[in-house]
Amino acid sequence: MAELIEINLEYLYEASPTAKLAELDTYMRKALELAGEGNDVVLTGAGPVWLYLKIAHALHGKARKLIYRSPVTGDVLIFDHSPD
Repeated sequence: MAELIEINLEYLYEASPTAKLAELDTYMRKALELAGEGNDVVLTGAGPVWLYLKIAHALHGKARKLIYRSPVTGDVLIFDHSPD
């Protein structure tokens, strides 16, 4: 059974007040580690669009389902590869 994993993008760059493009590989490694394999993943938190896009792309093929969550939009399904 897939777990629901929530990744707050702010956690990925918590050591700095803003995300740095030069640290993108580090952010991606952290996100992939947190997401695991075959889980339902929710991306949330403040972060630049480029970071959301790159993390979403990296999770394709790793996550079963990817959801973007914000207070404005609520949950937005990005992809769903669940067999049901």
